[in-house]
Amino acid sequence: MKKLNKAIDQAPSRDAFLQDVWNGLACPQQKTLPCKWLYDALGSRLFEAITVLDEYYPTRTETGLLGEIALEIAKMAGAHARIVELGSGAGIKVRLLLDALDHPSAYVAVDISESALSEATRSLATERPDLQILPVLADYTRPFALPRFEGRGNILGFFPGSTIGNFAPAQAIAFLTQLRRQLGRDALLLIGVDLKKDRAVLERAYDDALGVTAAFNLNLLARVNRELGGDFDLTRFRHKAIWNEAQGRIEMHLVSVAAQTVQVAGRHIEFRQDETIHTENSYKYGIDQFQRMAASAGWSARAAWTDAEDLFSLHLLQA
Repeated sequence: MKKLNKAIDQAPSRDAFLQDVWNGLACPQQKTLPCKWLYDALGSRLFEAITVLDEYYPTRTETGLLGEIALEIAKMAGAHARIVELGSGAGIKVRLLLDALDHPSAYVAVDISESALSEATRSLATERPDLQILPVLADYTRPFALPRFEGRGNILGFFPGSTIGNFAPAQAIAFLTQLRRQLGRDALLLIGVDLKKDRAVLERAYDDALGVTAAFNLNLLARVNRELGGDFDLTRFRHKAIWNEAQGRIEMHLVSVAAQTVQVAGRHIEFRQDETIHTENSYKYGIDQFQRMAASAGWSARAAWTDAEDLFSLHLLQA
């Protein structure tokens, strides 16, 4: 059994978190907080709970689709492929790839949540003792160093979950360009992209009846309290998800239910009643629309698949 490599720590610092909070809450027109900070230990567990909700179609639809096409992907990836997964989370979907691939030689798991990364890679190491597993604790939305890993097979980037939708289109192109350079010439990229659909379906998916998504969103304020000495009263904010037709995106907000003043690390922030903190976007794309965006970043489309209901798509790109 191979020893599990220690995680390469490139995680953002507390100071980076504080600066993002101060800068985002100081925006005069629209207060914002970057969605990457949603994923502390509790946030990661809450997100995993979201993925099994009836209203939240993306995870089960993508997982089902991936199971159907995994062998096709394996043929295109070839023997001894080396997988680099961004936002590895619980590592559930990558197992479908690993089962289908012909003797994969390495797996690099990149995640911003230390607890999620540790739990997932330890579990996978137990299941696959001969696989080289390299955990990387990092904010993959910014440049980070990939570790050296053994093997001569093709590199297959894996970016599931439609996380590309968290980027504005111009940012998505910049990110895909950065990723192409990181993975290298001729690398493959398997990426999940959520499709445009009925407004009611989208809004239910991001505002479930049990309130799990609300708890996930509000945990961001609780994290500010825990880690940065904030004094947010979570009962004075509520979760809101809206479909922005003009922008083609779902938006998540935290709404101040009263005029109030909040303190974070000695700095005071004023809120008007009904003023919001914009915490996340999830852009939705058509197949051709996304492929044009990928082409702008230097990727060519090898294949694209959708489920029977046209809810979700998976794309195989090549650098």
